[in-house]
Amino acid sequence: MRERLIEAANELFYAQGLRAVSVDKVIERAGTTKVTFYRHFQSKEDLIVAYLESRAELERNGVDAAIAHGAGDVDVSLGLMADHTGAAACSPGFRGCPFINAAAEYPDPDSAVRKLVDAHRDWWTGAFIRLVAPLELADPAAIADDLMLLRDGIMVAGYLGEPTKVAASFLRSCQAVIRCAPRASAG
Repeated sequence: MRERLIEAANELFYAQGLRAVSVDKVIERAGTTKVTFYRHFQSKEDLIVAYLESRAELERNGVDAAIAHGAGDVDVSLGLMADHTGAAACSPGFRGCPFINAAAEYPDPDSAVRKLVDAHRDWWTGAFIRLVAPLELADPAAIADDLMLLRDGIMVAGYLGEPTKVAASFLRSCQAVIRCAPRASAG
C-alpha cells in the first residue's frame, strides 16, 4: 500500500503541484483510507519526501548507468543523459524537474522537502564531478557547477521551450563548457 500511495502521489504531485494536491486526493487515487495513509506517513510532507526520494532514485540510477556505460568517455555519457532528458521533455505531461518545482513550492531551507531537494542537487554535482574525473580538469567542482546550471536549464527549457531542441542544445553546451575548462597541470 505504501508503494501505491507513492505512485498515486507521483502522478498527482507531478501533474498538479505539491501544495495543490490534498492528502484526500492521494488517498482516493490510491484506493485506500486515511487510516491506512497515516499508518505509512505521519504527514503530507512525509509523503512528499517519499515521492521525491523515489524520483531521486530513478534519476540516480539513470545517471549512474550513463556514466558507467560511457566508461570514461564523457561525450558518450553526456549523450545518453541528453537523449534521456530530451525524450522525457518530449513526453506528454512533462512539467520540468520535480526538484526545481518542489523548491519553488517549499522555499524554507529547513523544511524536510527542501533539505531533500538540496541533498539531491548535491548528489547531481557529485555525479558531474565523477563524470569529468577522467579529463583531469583543474577545477572539476567548478565545471560540475556549470554542468548543473545547464542541467537546470534543460529541465526548464524542456517545459517552457521547444522540447525537441533541448537534448542537442544541452549536449553542445556541456561539451563547450568542458572544452573550455583548463586541465590540471602536469606537475
